[in-house]
Amino acid sequence: MNQPLIVARPGDLVPDLSIVVPTFRERDNVAPLVARLAAALDGIRWEVIFVDDDSPDGTIDAVRQIGARDGRVRAIRRVGRRGLAGACIEGMLSAQAPVVAVIDADLQHDETVLPRMLAQIRAGAELVVGTRYAAGGEASAFSARRSAMSRFATDLSKKFFTIRTSDPMSGFFMLRRDVIEAAAPRLSNQGFKILLDILLTSGSDIRIAEVPYSFSARQHGESKLDNQVLVDFVGLLLSKASGGLISIRFVLFGLVGVLGLFVHLLTLRIVLGAGGSFVLGQTAATIVAMTFNFVVNNFLTYRDQRLTGWAMVPGLLKFYAVCGLGAVGNVGVGSWVFHETARWWVAGVAGSVVGAIWNYLLSRSFVWKSKA
Repeated sequence: MNQPLIVARPGDLVPDLSIVVPTFRERDNVAPLVARLAAALDGIRWEVIFVDDDSPDGTIDAVRQIGARDGRVRAIRRVGRRGLAGACIEGMLSAQAPVVAVIDADLQHDETVLPRMLAQIRAGAELVVGTRYAAGGEASAFSARRSAMSRFATDLSKKFFTIRTSDPMSGFFMLRRDVIEAAAPRLSNQGFKILLDILLTSGSDIRIAEVPYSFSARQHGESKLDNQVLVDFVGLLLSKASGGLISIRFVLFGLVGVLGLFVHLLTLRIVLGAGGSFVLGQTAATIVAMTFNFVVNNFLTYRDQRLTGWAMVPGLLKFYAVCGLGAVGNVGVGSWVFHETARWWVAGVAGSVVGAIWNYLLSRSFVWKSKA
């Protein structure tokens, strides 16, 4: 006998709130976080989306084990892609609910304020920031170094941009899904400060509210934040200052190039000081500087596509080839500009810019090719 078809009524299965949790090596925090969300969101239809950067500790398996028993728990496994911002964007764009929240997996954000944040959205706010720095907020669990980095980044962003929240560096926020849908094409998938990117991209018309909370100490695992986060942050500010014309990755690539110039000059000076010829010194300096640029770019600029093990050898050789061709373009353009203007510094800048752009574009295409 055929069973009658059950048709869900509109709204029966659609969550009111989707919570996005970016993860990397957070296996031990998955179950406690789900339990806390269930307790905090009692009476609210919700789903949680764990977006995992292919953690080697089995984080995604822990999520799927819970999801097999609880349909509100979903998993996205990212292979060949890394970075908190990109994970947050993918998670938010996959959300079912009209309202999306982002919360860390490390149990340092206070999930009990989520209903208050949702109430602010329902009252008319488009973006609600969980803040550590407004009245009622607390950030004493921060280490002295992380506190200093957070304060510096907050002050710097407010100095150069109009920021209408006390905590633009917060990783704990909620927004209407249509806001992220509109902003997503212009957001960077690099770095850690996704909220700041959303604030700068969405413009001054977005309605913002704040809910203070107390930042707690991490329970399990290790913090992913390091000094590279600050470099990523500076890259984001420079990218936004250019109106998005310059990507964060290109900014970092350029900064590494500037450091490489100092390495080049230092090596040249050492060889000449040791009695070597200029040709020998220039050759050695070029090889050392290119090697330096490759290693630092691999560690910093392309940290999400980092080459490891024996893959670094062909990567380095390709980088040598790319930079060699870039040097030819640099000299050619510089010579032409000098012939036309007779200004050596203009010619030098023009050649360097062309060389940098060439090296960046070809490195991106042939050395650090994305697996995505």
